[in-house]
Amino acid sequence: MPREMGVPNTAQCLAAGGFAGMAVDTALFPLDTIKTRLQAKAGFLASGGFRGVYAGLSSAVIGSAPGAAMFFLTYEQVKAGCERRVPHKYQPFVHMLAASAGEIAACLIRVPTEVIKQRLQTNHHSSLAAAIRGTYATEGLLGFYRGYLTQVVREIPFTCIQFPIYEYLKLSYAQRQNRPIKSWEAAVCGSVAGGTAAALTTPLDVVKTRVMLSTKGMGAHLEYSGIVSTLSRIAREEGMRALFSGIVPRTIWISVGGFVFLGSYEMVKTTLLGAGIFAH
Repeated sequence: MPREMGVPNTAQCLAAGGFAGMAVDTALFPLDTIKTRLQAKAGFLASGGFRGVYAGLSSAVIGSAPGAAMFFLTYEQVKAGCERRVPHKYQPFVHMLAASAGEIAACLIRVPTEVIKQRLQTNHHSSLAAAIRGTYATEGLLGFYRGYLTQVVREIPFTCIQFPIYEYLKLSYAQRQNRPIKSWEAAVCGSVAGGTAAALTTPLDVVKTRVMLSTKGMGAHLEYSGIVSTLSRIAREEGMRALFSGIVPRTIWISVGGFVFLGSYEMVKTTLLGAGIFAH
């Protein structure tokens, strides 16, 4: 059976995760913008169409590295701690738990930048500074965490599908080849796992987008606020098809993103572990 490399320490997780997050968010940002505009209540063209597909990139860049670093730091530590105590046949549940913990931690960093990013993507504001001022003026500090629970509820099913598939594909391929998996091979596994999870969880992503784009006017209520109520309202008013808005760009984006994100992470992690960089 191929030998796994050691568990990365805190500094190695932060470096590898930060690099992976920056790589995927900057490379695939236009697809994310198109997906967001397809899911917006106003519709694709009214939200900007194909114009200004890099709107909100600055917010994404600010949150991508620390958010990804926090995810992998939590994921690796929880996985390592549980794998020693749980029988091998239950390892998929370990990966689900570790990925869920990672997402809960990462969303503390990711949600504020996601709120600002999506409001810029759909032309709610003209600049990063205006989006920050406008969100704070109308909703206060809690406005930056608009949709936190919705995003967590979306991310947990996503990661509970993605990471068990990812870890299974990596292990199966490594056993078949009787050697540790290479970074590009891990990237292919990440692409398959990410695309599968993306397609299945698109309705939750649509709900997350609607909730994050909801703003509170003077004395007005939020247009979308709860997960279940938003889900049922979209289905009732716009049909079930609306819950799968943006499924094609989302699946392509996350399939390619999974290749870049997890491939980059494995490459940097392997390099740091092999060279002993940040080992102490």
